[in-house]
Amino acid sequence: MSDANLEDVFVELTEKFSDTNSLVRVVLSGRRRNMQTAHERIDLRPVLIKDSIAIQVSHSDSRQMTTKNYEVGQAPFSELMRSGYANILLEQTHQSISVRITKKGEALIHRESTEREQELSHDRSKSRLLDPSDPYLIAVGISDAQGNLKASKSDKYKQVEEFLRLLTPTLTSAIKAGHIDQPTAAKPLTIVDLGCGHAYLTFAAHQYLRSQGMPVKVIGIDVRTSARDRNNEIAQQLGISSSIEFRAEEIADTTLVSADIAIALHACDTATDDAIAWAINSDAKLALIAPCCHHDIQAQMNEIPQPWSIITRNGIMKERLGDLLTDGLRMQIMKLRGYRVEAIEFIGGEHTPRNLMIRAVKTGAGADASEKQKYDEMLALWKVKPALATLIKG
Repeated sequence: MSDANLEDVFVELTEKFSDTNSLVRVVLSGRRRNMQTAHERIDLRPVLIKDSIAIQVSHSDSRQMTTKNYEVGQAPFSELMRSGYANILLEQTHQSISVRITKKGEALIHRESTEREQELSHDRSKSRLLDPSDPYLIAVGISDAQGNLKASKSDKYKQVEEFLRLLTPTLTSAIKAGHIDQPTAAKPLTIVDLGCGHAYLTFAAHQYLRSQGMPVKVIGIDVRTSARDRNNEIAQQLGISSSIEFRAEEIADTTLVSADIAIALHACDTATDDAIAWAINSDAKLALIAPCCHHDIQAQMNEIPQPWSIITRNGIMKERLGDLLTDGLRMQIMKLRGYRVEAIEFIGGEHTPRNLMIRAVKTGAGADASEKQKYDEMLALWKVKPALATLIKG
């Protein structure tokens, strides 16, 4: 990997992008320091429409994908490339160019000679990350014995797929940025699923990352001994017990002391706080948390600051506002603890319609003093004390 002048790199990439005879695709992802991007990720590629080449631009934000086609020369590649993305991947039929823009605005460029074919089909079906015939999907009951997806489990399969689509680019960016060490056989990536239940997503993360050649060690934590025994038995049946295990423990009292990644999906009420607290206290580098029901803050919303009563006098609206306050304060606490935090959309579980996920990457960057002031002012305004605040050490 070599250093290069950023503007010179932009000029080179623009020139190569215009060569539609060899262009395979471009991917823009990540976010540069102190910059906001309009979308989580943008993909650009040439497509054939009515015997003419066009440029298809797709952007994804969690589960929603939006696509637009442009005439050659009209696609806003130059503007998008300069709009704040930290990672640029340009693939041609004979080579790939990968650019990472550092915090200082410098370009680190990696070139690789490769052989690829253009895929000019306009309508491509969304590729599956996990084939329904994967032995794990059969073992947990999402697919039948013949490897066909069960109709009754299609929603669960979709949740698994979308979780992997969120995990993969986030993990890749964290490794490239140096927030997570490159996994090796001697030091595999460690993942803990706090409140894993039937472990659909625990197994999914394990199977998918291993299929990508990444060494992993995965631990599922659930208070129920029946879940532990069932999941460990499945791991033994699949022959993967050496790299995935399950424990019957409370999240707050788990014997596990560290992991690179902490996930907790639809843990009820303050169990979500236990999971976030574990991630912070154990210095997890990446956390993916999808909260479920929120009772703690809602129960404390007794003295309503005016004029908020026009919302809280409606029970269902008070409940939703309580959800937002709860998760907003959780995110602020994580930010004050050195995490870059964002709320993204995620598919709700079978027992909850809530579809928010908190995604946090430990950068170690100190929060502005004003952020602590905002947090204190919010607590004073609503006269609440988040359960999470009492669980953080130090």
